[in-house]
Parts: sequence; C-alpha cells; structure tokens
Amino acid sequence: MKRNVLIIGAGGVAHVTAHKCAQNNKLLGDINIASRTLSKCEAIIDSIKEKGNLQSPGVLRAHQLDAMDIEATKALIRATNSQIVINVGSPFLNMSVLEACIGTGAAYLDTAIHEDPSKVCETPPWYANYEWKRSQACKEAGVTAVLGVGFDPGVVNAYARFAYDNYFDKVDSIDIIDINAGNHGRYFATNFDPEINFREFTSTVWSWENAQWKANKMFEHRKEWDMPVTGKSVAYLTGHDELHSLSRFLDVPNIRFWMGFGDHYINVFNVLNNLGLLSEKPVRTARGQEIVPLEVVKAVLPDPASLAGGYTGKTCIGDLVKGTKDGQAKEVMIYNTCDHEECYAEVGSQAISYTAGVPAVAAAMLIANGTWDAKRMVNVEEQDPAPFISLMNTMGLVTRIQDEQGDRILDPVQELAGSEPEKVFATA
Repeated sequence: MKRNVLIIGAGGVAHVTAHKCAQNNKLLGDINIASRTLSKCEAIIDSIKEKGNLQSPGVLRAHQLDAMDIEATKALIRATNSQIVINVGSPFLNMSVLEACIGTGAAYLDTAIHEDPSKVCETPPWYANYEWKRSQACKEAGVTAVLGVGFDPGVVNAYARFAYDNYFDKVDSIDIIDINAGNHGRYFATNFDPEINFREFTSTVWSWENAQWKANKMFEHRKEWDMPVTGKSVAYLTGHDELHSLSRFLDVPNIRFWMGFGDHYINVFNVLNNLGLLSEKPVRTARGQEIVPLEVVKAVLPDPASLAGGYTGKTCIGDLVKGTKDGQAKEVMIYNTCDHEECYAEVGSQAISYTAGVPAVAAAMLIANGTWDAKRMVNVEEQDPAPFISLMNTMGLVTRIQDEQGDRILDPVQELAGSEPEKVFATA
C-alpha cells in the first residue's frame, strides 16, 4: 500500500488530477500540489473546496517548487511523506522528477514523453532516448514508474493491450483516432500547452508501418473517420508518444495515430510555421534581445485552462483494431467520448484536460492498492488493462466497444468471463 500524493504542475491537467485525487483521498491520503507559481496551486485547492470535491477531511496543501531542481524535489517528497508522485508539469521536467523519485523511492507517473527543449522529434523509439535508459535504475531501487498514463498516450495503450489479448489470434493494425468536436469560441487556441502542442507538429511524423519506422510530413496523409457520437471528421496522420512503446511491446506490424484538425487550425499553424514563429531555436531581435519564437507564441495565446468555461461539444478517442480470429477477419473499436460542459460542471475543466488527468489518478489508485505497483519502469500496455478500464468506468471516463455484437459499455470482468486465458505479456 502506498499513500500520500505529490502532484507536480498547476496547469489544466494538474487541475483535473488534483480534483480526482481529492475525490479519492480516503485511499490516496494527503494531496500536495507543487509548481513554480504558488498562486496557481492555491487556486486549484480553492476550486476543490468550492466544488466540494474532497471525499473526506484531509490534507490539501500548495508548495512552490522548481522541479528541475532534483534535490529540492527530493526534499519536498520527503517533507510531505509522498509515496506517489504524479508529474503533470511540462514534459521538460520528466527526467528530473523521475530522478527524484528514484532517489526517494516514491512511485512515479507522467502523461507524456520527456522532451529536450532544444530538440524536436528525435530518433524513434522516443522512449529509448531518455526514459528507458533509467529502467534498470528503477528496478534496482524497486521504484514503480508508469510512463505515459494520460489518455493518449495511456488509455489508448490499455485499449490496444486489451483488444490484442482478448479478441484476436493475430492483430494486423491499430489505428488510434483522436477527435475533438468541441468549440471553445476563441479565434485560435490550443487545448494543452501551446509549446508542447506545436512541437508535435513541426517536424517528421513517425508511424509504424510494416514493422518499421516510416517518416512522413505533417498534414501529408488525411482520412475521414466516422466516429461514435462525434460523427464524420477529417484526421491527419500524426506522430505520437504511444507508437514508440506499442511498437515494442505488441507484435503488431502497423500502428498509426490520427488527430483531427479543422481547416482554420491548419491555416493558422502553417502561417506561424512558415514565418518561423514555431521555431524552438533562439533568435536575436533588433534590440539585441534573445528570444525563442515558440515561447512568444505561447505567451500570446490563451491559457488552455481558460478555455474551460465556454467549451461546448464532445471528444471521441479510440483504437480501431483489425486482425483475424479463428481464420476470419475481425475489427474492434474501443473508445471513450467525453463532454466538455459536463467536465466543467464536475471539476471546472475542459474535456481535453479531463481525459488526461483522470487516467493518471486511476493509475495512482492502482499503485496505492498494490494492483499496479510493479516496482520497476513500465509503459501502460505492460500492465493488466482490465482493472484500469474498470476503475475509469467509475470515475467519469466510460469505455465503450463496437464489434459484431454491437455497441456497448466495455466491462472487462464481463468481457473476460468464460474467455480463453490471456496471452503472456510481451517483454522488452
């Protein structure tokens, strides 16, 4: 059993994470929130109290922290007696926070892959560049580190594993499709950190094709998908974190990620990119100041957390898995839909933040009760997906499945009743 949670970060995803931890503090214990800006942490605590989202009386505390400072992070982990650290700050922090967890024995979770601020779209598989290099250190220290446990990456990895283990003899392809059919009412905004958002789309798009990495250009390949609830939407082949672990841990030759974009987003993106305003490389102004163009764009765009109040519409994110079963072609869609307005009513966030924050807390709860306390570094698809999916069904992210039997809620216990034994998990 592990108790007491330290949340690092105070943005939109951290806001949801803190609310959901508070809703489950009987299991999770003390909730501490840390960021460079103390007032943002305090605002999250105020919102938890205003919503009445604290399950039972307990500790809710804000802290100022530069999480790049490993020793300071270690000290805070010890001072708060936190046994679980949920890192939902910038991906630039990942390796520093992970190092602090290895040094203190605390479990580590994040929702996105580590990034070097000076580099964009490194050589695949991305996890091998940073996180996996610390795998042995985690194992030696007995530290549980669950990588990429937001929605995508995260939940979609669990969907892929569940489908792979339970519905197919052989899987030929996994297409992960992310559609946001919502409307925030702003001229232009990103749904999460603009700097991280744009860095995903300014370089090579890597996909896993015929069991090898294939390089594409952004917006080079498009396809119309007819998704549950959100209907027909155009999505573009995009590089994404989960491909870089799924390609290692599942024996599937084709794994692709598709993200929906409207024409307006693409037009604005292309103008900014063509002008060099999305560059991560510093430039010098006429006044002699050195600035990073991408950081300037981030500074003038709306804070993603500020979009929540006026957001309408829904999201749909899922895995379309194709292969064969008993010699016959088969396909399964496992997915979730989320409503922006319902998320705002519950925790004061928009659905993009909600879908990333809830899974991180579900994973923390599974670590707390021992189910996912692996005592080593793992990606989500290396863990048993059934308890994860079941728990999220009770926390606001309900999973559904479409197959030859129709469309229904995916209850893993019911689905597995009477099924054949699961396949042995792939290993590195």
